[in-house]
Amino acid sequence: MKFILKTIKRILLSLVLLLTIGLAVMFITDPVLTFRILTLNLGPEEQVAGGQTIDLTTAAKKARSISAAALTAAITFGEQNKSHALIVYHNDAIQLEHYYSGHDADSFSSTQSMHKSVLAMLVGIAIEQGYIVSADEPASTYLTEWADDERAKITIKHMLNQESGIDFPTVGINPLGGFFRLIFGPNIGPEALHQLLEATPGSRFDYNSINPQNLGLIIERATGKRYSEYLSEALWQRIGVPDAAVVLDSNEHRTARMFCCLNATARSWLHLGLLHLSEGRIADQQVVPVDWMRHIVIPGANNPNYGYLTWLGNKYEEYRYYNRKTAVRVFQSEPFAVPDVIYFDGFGGQRVYIVPSHGLIIVRIGALTPDMDEAFLPNVIIRGILSGSKQQNQ
Repeated sequence: MKFILKTIKRILLSLVLLLTIGLAVMFITDPVLTFRILTLNLGPEEQVAGGQTIDLTTAAKKARSISAAALTAAITFGEQNKSHALIVYHNDAIQLEHYYSGHDADSFSSTQSMHKSVLAMLVGIAIEQGYIVSADEPASTYLTEWADDERAKITIKHMLNQESGIDFPTVGINPLGGFFRLIFGPNIGPEALHQLLEATPGSRFDYNSINPQNLGLIIERATGKRYSEYLSEALWQRIGVPDAAVVLDSNEHRTARMFCCLNATARSWLHLGLLHLSEGRIADQQVVPVDWMRHIVIPGANNPNYGYLTWLGNKYEEYRYYNRKTAVRVFQSEPFAVPDVIYFDGFGGQRVYIVPSHGLIIVRIGALTPDMDEAFLPNVIIRGILSGSKQQNQ
């Protein structure tokens, strides 16, 4: 017994020693990146100025168009999945606005890649305003670093559909590798811009963060404005929401992480979802062109469930994989109750579901929950609508 205990002690000491040596090497090699990984610090924030608030109607309890049982089930599901906020909008009114312990209407939550679907709208606005010619324009018109090699074949549309063929880093055994430099690094511009072509543009779907990061760079170069500035004036100030924030790589390089890290209130995400219900219109203002909002939800050639940086519910898959390099997947217990579900997807269960056929939007943001059932929230609410006339307020 003593021999076994001594052996275990030696193994543990060896592991601690190896970990200490590994951390020391990391700090020597790249102290900033190492510190950020250990503290989960993505970088400083930069304000995205909002505009005059547009208040949305909240349905009185007796006027709710969704059964009380369905709303209660949604709240319970949110609790089980460590949600921060849950909003359900239907029949031109907020049917449910629920904040969980420690969070309220003014709280920001990390919403991961939901930012990508916002970027898709921003590209359309930039085209309408004449900064970008069209989605079929070569990306190398703005990313001149791509003009003299095979990447010159990549169009803006290829990037929006995640079909550019560009290479991208993934999680590996090297904690200072490309994936971690993209997420935590203090200078992410070169990391995104210098990826090489790996497949013929338009030949396959590979969800990644390189495409949206470089699309954001295209917006900056085309408009001559900082990303946060253009996001504010072209979109954020026009949809009636309070200030938000993007996360920069560092105070030195000041490059926004445009593939993720748009920190905003739950109500702000509801307003973004409304743009899909109203074909780009908020109140009396056309914010995003109607044709562009329609193009966003047209599937790409290689994935029936993906449009322009936005997920679609056209084809049921029990497990949805993001790309061929990662084993990360999303579980969906059953098909969506209706086929026209549109959704913003942020890692760990950050979601805005939009169902145009039912005039429905669901916002769920909260703690990372990688195993959240994709189908539950939209289906329980849709079924609550369908049975609402019989079960209202039960």
